[in-house]
Amino acid sequence: MCDGLRDRLDGRCQRSWRGPHPAAPADPTPTLGRVEVVPSTPADFAAVVEEVTDRAAWETHVLALGGHPLQLWGWGEVKSAGNWTARRVLVRQGAAVVGAAQVLVRRLPWPLQRLSYVPRGPALAAGADRDAVTAAVVAWARIRVGGAAITLEPQWPVGTVLDVPGSRPAAQRVLVPDTLVLDLTRTQDELQSAMSKTTRKQIRRSARTELVYREVTDAELPACLAVYHEVADRAGFALHPDEYYLRVRAELGPEHSPVFAAFDGDRPVAFLWLAASDRTAFELYGGATEAGQELHANFSLKWTAICAMQARGLAEYDMNGLLNDGISTFKRSFADHEDHLVGAIDVPFGLTYRLWTVAAPAAKRVLRALQRR
Repeated sequence: MCDGLRDRLDGRCQRSWRGPHPAAPADPTPTLGRVEVVPSTPADFAAVVEEVTDRAAWETHVLALGGHPLQLWGWGEVKSAGNWTARRVLVRQGAAVVGAAQVLVRRLPWPLQRLSYVPRGPALAAGADRDAVTAAVVAWARIRVGGAAITLEPQWPVGTVLDVPGSRPAAQRVLVPDTLVLDLTRTQDELQSAMSKTTRKQIRRSARTELVYREVTDAELPACLAVYHEVADRAGFALHPDEYYLRVRAELGPEHSPVFAAFDGDRPVAFLWLAASDRTAFELYGGATEAGQELHANFSLKWTAICAMQARGLAEYDMNGLLNDGISTFKRSFADHEDHLVGAIDVPFGLTYRLWTVAAPAAKRVLRALQRR
């Protein structure tokens, strides 16, 4: 028997995959990578962590677990085209998959080496032990990736306590923890009744214009990006190159990256770009031309996207962050509540974590100063 986690992960307790467990239903796991036994918390939770190298296998499990769209294979591929490397692991208890995490790994300057990041994960099976699954993912990352730390930004409500040794509020965040999530299991009348009176009025008014609201084809994406450039120039924020957004669409596909627009003839005057799993729609990008703003196109456009995601059977629509700005005021008008998530969580892997917490904010300040010149 192995004496500890490192011995187990170094290979002395590894076993090769030989097909599905006899008690498990047929699934695509014969294509999975190495299987590793990871002791976890609590002590009676025998976690088996498997690294997945097959796209279809990963998508099947993430969607079955009700995972977030940022945990889909395609999102990892988008990030892997830049400064990240996507690695994907399942956590099993016996034959059952109880969790999954897409871990984005970024190389950092020496001596920091690497940082692991889990956006809106891990995904958990119903009834799974949140602490034990997360501890198994953390243990895998500590040994297989190493570096300064792992940062998790799960879809858990504020106040959730994660009982994983060393866990603490993160030094840096990527996603905004304050957001607004619509419950798409409610009827459309119920959803509209929670909106402000002005928003209901603007939805009706903008729907009566000559604008056409519909889903966008791939051929129409460049026109939507032209709208985005106009918005960015007007508001003074930077964009990725167009190739980045087109890669999002190509990697996630129309099913998991739907785009909606308000068209004046064949010209979009507003667009809204989503990422979507089988459970959650998540707003990524959007904007309107000055003409679209004058016609209040964003009101009917957002309602069109909400209704389309509801028609597909999704359970929730996440507006991806609330700040103290006009866009957030617009978002808030679509509901009578806000949702506050637990926020980013760090689990340090060593002494370099302290350097990371100091170096990263300093680097960001320098970059912002250079951008203002």
